[in-house]
Formats: sequence, C-alpha cells, structure tokens
Amino acid sequence: MIQNNGSASEEQKNHLANGVKEYDASAIQVLGGREAVRRRPGMYIGSTDQRGLHHLVYEIVYNSVDEAMADFCTQIKVTINEDNSVTVEDNGRGIPTDIHPATGKSALETVMTVLHAGGKFGGKAYTVSGGLHGVGASVVNALSTKMSVSVKRNGKLYFQEYDHGIPVKDVAVVGKSEGTGTITTFLADKEIFSETEYDFNVLAERMREIAYLNKGLEMYFRDAKNDREFTFYFEGGINSFVRQLNHGRGVIHKQPIFISKAGPSNIYVEASLQYNENFTESIFSFANCVNTIDGGTHLTGFRTALTRVFNDYSRKAKLLKDDDLNLTGDDVREGLTAVVSIKIAEPQFEGQTKSKLGNAEAKGAVDSVVSEGLMLYLEEHPDDAKAIIDKCVLSARAREAARKARELVVRKNSLDGGTLPGQLADCSEKDPTLCELYLVEGESAGGSAKQGRERRFQAILPLRGKILNVEKASPERMLGVAGIRAIITALGAGLDDDFDSTKLRYHKVILMADADVDGAHIRTLLLTFFFRHMPKLISNKNLYIAQPPLYRAKTSKEERWIFSDAEKDQVMSEIKGRVDLQRYKGLGEMNSEQLWETTMNPNTRTLLEVNIEDAAKADQVFQMLMGDEVPPRKAFIQANAKYVKNLDV
Repeated sequence: MIQNNGSASEEQKNHLANGVKEYDASAIQVLGGREAVRRRPGMYIGSTDQRGLHHLVYEIVYNSVDEAMADFCTQIKVTINEDNSVTVEDNGRGIPTDIHPATGKSALETVMTVLHAGGKFGGKAYTVSGGLHGVGASVVNALSTKMSVSVKRNGKLYFQEYDHGIPVKDVAVVGKSEGTGTITTFLADKEIFSETEYDFNVLAERMREIAYLNKGLEMYFRDAKNDREFTFYFEGGINSFVRQLNHGRGVIHKQPIFISKAGPSNIYVEASLQYNENFTESIFSFANCVNTIDGGTHLTGFRTALTRVFNDYSRKAKLLKDDDLNLTGDDVREGLTAVVSIKIAEPQFEGQTKSKLGNAEAKGAVDSVVSEGLMLYLEEHPDDAKAIIDKCVLSARAREAARKARELVVRKNSLDGGTLPGQLADCSEKDPTLCELYLVEGESAGGSAKQGRERRFQAILPLRGKILNVEKASPERMLGVAGIRAIITALGAGLDDDFDSTKLRYHKVILMADADVDGAHIRTLLLTFFFRHMPKLISNKNLYIAQPPLYRAKTSKEERWIFSDAEKDQVMSEIKGRVDLQRYKGLGEMNSEQLWETTMNPNTRTLLEVNIEDAAKADQVFQMLMGDEVPPRKAFIQANAKYVKNLDV
C-alpha cells in the first residue's frame, strides 16, 4: 500500500469546524441499502484498495463454500476473465428462484439486492456459514458496474443481470439445465476501487486454503488474462495443510497429530499440529473457513488445552521432575505448526472483515475436544510424546536464560540513568501517535538522516551492519545482539506475548535501507524479526518501508528524482539525452537536504505500508528465505530471477 503523508491546511481545519451551521432533523440522511454500501464501502469490505477488491471475490466464493460445508457442493470454479470481471461457479443446490413472501420478488433477486437477506438466517438452509450473513452478494452487487447470476435448478436455467446493483429485468427462465448450481459474474466499479487489478498469487493461496479446510472439495482457479490456472484438492484436509506449512523444516514427529470431533454447543472442531526444530510458532485459526488472522476464543481454547495437557502428561509420565516448574504456553508452542478450524452455527466476528472470533462458547468447545484428543494421542504414542516434551523442556530452559538476559538489559539501562539506547536521536514530541522512528542502515546514512530530519517528530536509530537472522536463533541468542536490544528498547513495547501496543513510543516505524542487494537483505532481516516477535506492529499498521530514489536526472534547468526503472525510461525519453543520470546505491550518497527532500519529508515522500495479506504464505516465505534448508531457497531464487531488477554485484 502506498501512502503519502500530508497534513490538513488551516483553511481545511476552519472548514471542518464551521461547515455545519445547524444540526436538526433535516441534517440526518437516510440511505437505502445500495446507497449506503456505495457511500461507505469500507464499512462492508474493509477498504477500497486491492484488499477490498479481493474481498468481493471471497464473499461470492464463501457463498459457494457454504454449500460445500452443507455437503451439497463438491466443485467451485473461479475465473478472472479477460475484461477483468470475475466468475464464480459451483455445483451446489442453486439459489432459490421462487417468490419470496416478504418482498414479493424472486428469492434470487432478493438475495442479490437486499441487505441481510439470505439462507444464513434462521438456520434452515445452513447450519454453518462463512460470508457476511446475507449481505455478501448484495454488497458485491452494489459495488459492481455490472453483475449477472445464472441458476441451474429444477431442470431450468434462470438468469438475472444488474447495473450498479439494480436489476435490469426480472428473473427469467432462459433455457434448460442439467444438474444444479450457481454461476455469478461481476465487474468491480472503477469509481469505487482505487485498484482494480487482481493479484493472482494472493487469490490462489486463498483458494488453496479453502481446499485444505474442506477435504474433498475441488477448487479450480484460472486467470484468463494471463493464461494461468490451478486446481486444488486435498483428501487429507488440514493435515495436508500442516504438512505443507512444515515443508522444508525438520520435524520432531513424522505425522501431524489430528483431532476432530463435535464438541459442546454443537461446535465441530478440527485441529492438526506438528512440531519442528525451529524456534517460532505458526498457528492458524479458522471459523467456518474464514481466516481469523487475529485469533479469538477458539484459538484461546486451543492454547489453553495445549499447555494443560502437556503439563498433565509430563507429570504423569515423570518427564518433568517434582521440583521442575510447569511448562508455560510459550514453552509448548515453540516450534509448533498448527491449524485450528471450527464450524459454528452463529459466529460472532469482531469487525466486518472478520479477523477475530468472539463466541465465548467456542473457547470451551475447542478446549474440551483438543484436551481429550491430545491426551489420547500422547498416551498411545509415548515416543512422539517424549520427543515433543523434551523439546518443550529445552525451550523452557532457553526461555529462562532469555528472561535473565532481558532483566540484565533492563537493569543495565536503569544503571545508565535512562532506558533509551545511546545511538538513538530521539524527537521532542511526546505524543506517540505523532512520532516516527527511522531504522537506518549504516552510520553514514544515519548521520545524514539525523541532520536532515524534522527533530520535532522524527527519531533516528542507526543500525550497524546486518542484524541477526532470528529465524535460526534461540531467544537467548537473539537478545544478545546489541542492534536487536536497541530496537526493542527504543520502541518500548516489549516483544512476543508481552508486546503491549499502548506502550509503543512511535506509531510509525520506518525501515530505511539502501536500494541495493545489501539493503534488501537488511530489510528482510528486520521484517523477519518484526513478523516473528512483534506481529502486532504489522497488524496495527505501524510498520512502513521508506522508498529512497534510485536515480537523479540533472539537466541545466532542473533536477529530477526517479524511483523506478519505468519512471527512468520515461524521464530519459522526455529529456532526450540531455542527462547527467546518477544511480544511487546507498543512502549515504545523498546529503541531508537530499535525503529529506526525497525520502523523509511527509509532504512529498512515499512510504510502503507493511501488511500481511496471507499470514500462512508469509510464514512459509520467511521460513524458506531465512531458514536452514538450501534447496527450497535456491528453487525460489531461480524461479523469481527474471523479476529481479537493479542487481548490484
């Protein structure tokens, strides 16, 4: 995401303060469903950038997945068409087409045009469902310039099309059909969305995820514009998912532990877990096939069961001595890869885009099912149980050493008379929401940044050399690195489970490294650290990447900064060879004024916001690029070499 940070002018502030002279009933607007969606799309799909665009696809796909979860659908086809429209086809029951008693219109038209109308209310059509509970299809329709739905049902083919969410004609029978199902095609409205190009890889990963979560469901995905396609089908379900996530990692036990059962409150629970030799945990949770990236009550229940069962079994099997402390949650989750998936009748998601589950009953259901299934597995597989608990005990000892190292850092800072690292050039502003911290590669660039910054709200922390690759390091070793300690201390919010966003000293943390291979490596090392140990910094939108220029084009009359090769080609054609063209490999090649002008001035700079569209994919990429296994990394580099630009060797 590209963000240009400016501030409101005095004129704008005065307008905002004085714009409303009277506030009475006449000032209250009442918007119909379609108008409300088009006026405030972010309330329904989260954003109007590419993430919101993808959300349209997911909402239509979720309707088909609901049919699969109800055992009426075995195949879903998703196609990005050449005109950039999207078609979703399933072999489910087909949307009903008879007259709806409340609206007097076809049930198909009602579902497609009326908010909060659908088979997900009342529990008659679906025991569990994933979409926006009846608003998904109508929201997509309202945000599309055109949309059409074909329904195969009762041996007939029904059809209706829409223009900006409004039916063009009544539902009509246009032919005969074999079998049943629904075919939906929509074209996102360019007036609503700032980005209308779909990311094939992001969507493909979501289709793969859905196939993992619904064993036996075939997910076909095709990009007709670029002639790419995938078919996903997994008989192993989430067990296959865990094996994929652990691919390339040394595993502690050969087969994932699989648990599935209907628990209390009629909540169906599936969990698959497998330990590896790494130090990080990778746990992914889902509710009705929706990826709950911020967790929720079902994840809390899983974690609670995990800690209790391993402690109970360890004491029972004498794998922990009487004087040993209990294993903590951190101890039993180190090196764990797990997928937790539940099916629940009335999910209560926090936020419209459903990133966190709030149902209190889900905690008890998952705790009960996982406790019973995991204890049974450990008792029936004592060798696996011992190998896992030995790793947990080793983790406990390393974590205790890391705790002592953290305490040593705190004590040392206290004795030094302050908690901030000496190399930090802090800002004078005390409100964290207004403060920025630049993590700058190298002493030279750090010096230029300190001189060129706006001291009131911009702080600079220079980093000497490359920090540790935390993907392959124990917590104790990680905390022994001066650069990492400096970052943790400067941010002031802790790390891992102790990370507290309310204590964050800067609400914008900006990575600023050279535009070369070494700079890219340093960014990757820093991103790995934040992804593994401060993920809330990413999910809370606090982490950014600065975009320094690649070139400076200077003529007798002007000086232009160039940020991409495409822009360079355009500029060179415009000035037609009247060029002193300078390639910038390092930030240190710019003086303080140039660094401010191009990279640090909030009114002119470009920042990339770091976000995690797909946490599972990000987890695998970090493991592949930063882990011990060489062959997967080599294959990735070879496959993506054609996309590399500005390689400095």
